[in-house]
Amino acid sequence: MSNRREFLKYAALFGTAATTLSSVSSSFGDEPEKIPANSNGNTYTVNMNPIMRTPPPPPRTITIPDVDGFKVLKGDFHIHTLFSDGQVMPRDRVIEAVDNGLDVIAITDHIEYRPFFSKAGRWKLNDEQANNFNLWYEIAKSEADQRKLLLVRGAEITKSTMPPGHFNALFANDNNPIAAAVDDWRTMLKVSIDQGAFLLWNHPGWQAPKSGGIEQGAPLRFTDAHEEIYKLEQMHGIEIFNYKEHYPVVSDWCNERNLALFANSDIHPSELEAYGIQNPLRPITLVLAKERTVESVKEAFFAKRTIAWAANILWGRDPWLPALFKASVNIKAGTPGTFELTNTSSLPISVTIGGTIFDLPKNIKRQVYRAEGVQTLTVTNWMIGMNKPLEIPVNV
Repeated sequence: MSNRREFLKYAALFGTAATTLSSVSSSFGDEPEKIPANSNGNTYTVNMNPIMRTPPPPPRTITIPDVDGFKVLKGDFHIHTLFSDGQVMPRDRVIEAVDNGLDVIAITDHIEYRPFFSKAGRWKLNDEQANNFNLWYEIAKSEADQRKLLLVRGAEITKSTMPPGHFNALFANDNNPIAAAVDDWRTMLKVSIDQGAFLLWNHPGWQAPKSGGIEQGAPLRFTDAHEEIYKLEQMHGIEIFNYKEHYPVVSDWCNERNLALFANSDIHPSELEAYGIQNPLRPITLVLAKERTVESVKEAFFAKRTIAWAANILWGRDPWLPALFKASVNIKAGTPGTFELTNTSSLPISVTIGGTIFDLPKNIKRQVYRAEGVQTLTVTNWMIGMNKPLEIPVNV
């Protein structure tokens, strides 16, 4: 008797579940499997997808106004996949970038170090594939085009000694001639330049002496070799922020030598493992481009119109960092003795005037007291030199 009662109880519960599935599925726009009307359902497969699925969050939206007629594109120009020592496929990097609100990326897998997909790696490629150092770009390109993400061809020149350390070659027409000169880093740089590539010095303060970084605890130096590279016009930019590291002196190096500043992820694990979902602290390089095209990004790089952004800090050069602030923040006269500040962008902005610090959240008006004689405000988290915050005149 007890078995019969148990059977009737579970049959009733199953009928309720089937009814719930029908109502839930309509809200997801997914039809569950149909259960025949003459069946109590216990011998048929039921599609549980409508109640199992968790809708993904919408892509992150990063709002930044145009600056002096330039579009501000959000990018990451140092990314790895399984085609060197990263942990995800090229397609996944495209999806992660779109979810993070980025406009443009470069996949820059190592030429010298490929432990996973390669002729000698864990997963073997045939000769043609193994000798194709454009493969990660070619695999990602269709996905990037479909999702309207700009994709820059890139590769990392990876030397195990410092100097020279590591350089990203961006915008080359073909990475294979660069890889063919693998035994001579000077030739690799020259071949890159001959193709019109932009050369970026990566993580100059990375402490890994056996892998192309500096000694543990050593200060950053612009070495004789880097001076040689610079004088040959084979260095166009430097990372001031890499993954989770900041190199303050790079700001002065770039000011003194007219080089572009970058904040890149150098990401190897998944985005989820490295930073979490849509982390606003993750590094991004802002590019002031004439148009939303790869060609315009390249032109902006060589014109040094880049601004680094990570960990709620921005690093830039004159005139572009002040111009970005003026485009992002409205300054208006307020009541007597005050003025109003409104941040119209998604950028983190903290200012101080008269010794008081104010955060400027997006689209929130801040009324600020203005002491007599005060003519400037200091943007405490926007740096225009090493330990030198941006100063903005107040003319209202």
